[in-house]
Parts: sequence; C-alpha cells; structure tokens
Amino acid sequence: MPSSNRRVTQQDIARMTGVSQTTVSIVLNERDDAAVRIAPETRERVLQAIRRTGYVADPIARRLAAQRNRFLGVFTYEPVFPAGLGDFYHPFLVGIEECAESIGCDLLLFTSAPVIDGRRRIFSQDNRLRLADGCILLGRWLDPQELARLIAEGQAFVSVGRRDDAGGPVPYVGADYPTATAAQVRRAAELGHRRIAYVGEGAGPESHADRYRGFTTAATEAGVTGVRLRYTDGVLGELRAQGCTAVFVEEFADGALLAAEAGRQGLRVPEDLSFVALGDPTRPASTDLDFTGYRIPRREMGWQAVEVLSAILDGTGGATQRLLPCEPVTGATLAVARA
Repeated sequence: MPSSNRRVTQQDIARMTGVSQTTVSIVLNERDDAAVRIAPETRERVLQAIRRTGYVADPIARRLAAQRNRFLGVFTYEPVFPAGLGDFYHPFLVGIEECAESIGCDLLLFTSAPVIDGRRRIFSQDNRLRLADGCILLGRWLDPQELARLIAEGQAFVSVGRRDDAGGPVPYVGADYPTATAAQVRRAAELGHRRIAYVGEGAGPESHADRYRGFTTAATEAGVTGVRLRYTDGVLGELRAQGCTAVFVEEFADGALLAAEAGRQGLRVPEDLSFVALGDPTRPASTDLDFTGYRIPRREMGWQAVEVLSAILDGTGGATQRLLPCEPVTGATLAVARA
C-alpha cells in the first residue's frame, strides 16, 4: 500500500492488483478497448482496490486525455458583472450557469478584455480564449470582424442573440422578435388601429432590425399604416401630428418616458394613446403602467446557448442556430382605437 501522505495513483492500483496501468485506466473510464479484453473478475478486482484505497482520478489528467478542460468561457461585450436581480443580463447569466452546472462544466469569465474605441474586444495580445473549450458571447452588439475571425480560426463559440453571417454561419440562440412583434401588430389592427408608430432605431443590432422587420411585414399584411420615428424630445408631437393611435417602442424605458409625457399633456393611456413594449427593460425604467407586449426568454436563451456549445464540442450534431418564442404579455396599455 502507498504511504498515507502520498496520493494514490493508477500505477499503485495496477501493482496492487497485478494488472497493467492501461487496464486500470479502462476500468476507471468504464469503456471497452478492442485490444484489451478485461475479464469480469479482473475488473472487479481493480474496482475493489479503488474502493479500498479511496482512489480519486486526477481531474486534470482525465480532462487532458479527453482533450477537454470542461471550462466554458463567457465573454461580454458590455459590462454585466456584477448583475443584480433586476438587471437585463441577470437571467441570461442564470441560464448559462444552471446549464453549465448540469453538464459538469465550470465557467471562466473573460473580464480583462481591452476596450478599444469604446467597445470591448475579444482579440488582444493577451487574449485567453483558448483556456476554455468554447465560449458564450453575450451583448447587444457583437463585432462582425471578430465573429469572422472566430469562425476562420475554428474556435467553438455560441452567440446569445441572432447574428448575421460573418464569413460563415454564426452559431446562436436568439429570440424570435419578428414573430412576437408581428403578433402585437395584428392585435392592434384587430382593435381598430389604422396608423401605428415604431419608435426606435429599427436598425443596427440584429435584435432591433428583427423587431422592425416584424413590425413592417405585419403592418403591410394587416393593411395598416406604419411609421418609424426615433425617440426624441419632440416625438410625442410627431405622433399626434401623424394621427398615430398606437406606439410600438423598441426600448421599454423609452415607452415609460413617452407614456409619462403623454400623461402630462393630458392624454390617457391607453384610451387616447396605446403602447406596446417590444421586450424587457434594458435600462432602469420607472413606471406604474402594466405594459402590453412580450417578454424575452432570457434564462432559456442562456441555458440553450450552453447546450448548443456543448453539442458543438462533443460533435453530437443538432441545430446550431435556434430562435426561441417570446412570451406575450396582455398588459393594460393596448385598447380599442379611439374614434
């Protein structure tokens, strides 16, 4: 028996049981080797020695043998740590953590990336991406050039949020904004709204472009007039001048501010002006209104991003691009259009 102050090794188990170290390794990993047939009694003898000595396999050695560290990286293009319970990114991180735990992986947070031109960058002189088996990318805006480089270098990654091709298909788990937005437009049309407004950029990040695409497509199909306006101090006056009776806000917080301004100008929500929020608040928003709209499946997106990354690493196949449905919220800010 090895001395009590030394870690038991596979060689110790092999000597104790009179077998080769290869045989011990095969038994430990619960696999069959075509070149080595292990008799049941030999396997049991090795297992008894393992139980008797309390042998624990070296996790680093086992990971190296499998060519996996069981570390998954998380890179954020925007500061998200620490994340409070009310923070937009918190549910994503919860889903990532829970799924990583369920598959026996640790998370490595890449927090030292340099900020260039006001944005974080994955690639730098000291980038440590290869410490992890693969990486989850999180942020409203992802650099297309960096995505293209990740693809070109064959690095395993998954984006939380749909991304356009960048020199090849980008693996992602996103929210189905077009379908969710279109459903709200159809609901407004059913309630008699004939002129509706989209307040937001409607371009730039894919999440904004997807919302606007769903808005314009559904408005055309429903035979209603849709206009796009950017959020400014005078946007409420533009809405009234154009005769809009329902407002679809890209950013929840902008909707809260706009509804408050409507109230100060004597407009009732939703009797005089209806509002639809296209997603959850990405920044603090103070309002007592129960906004009609939909919720983004943030926790599930984080969870499934880890699932997709794990499948890529294991080579088990399956869809590497997923869009998840958003949860509709009835709320109390969308009503029948005023006469």
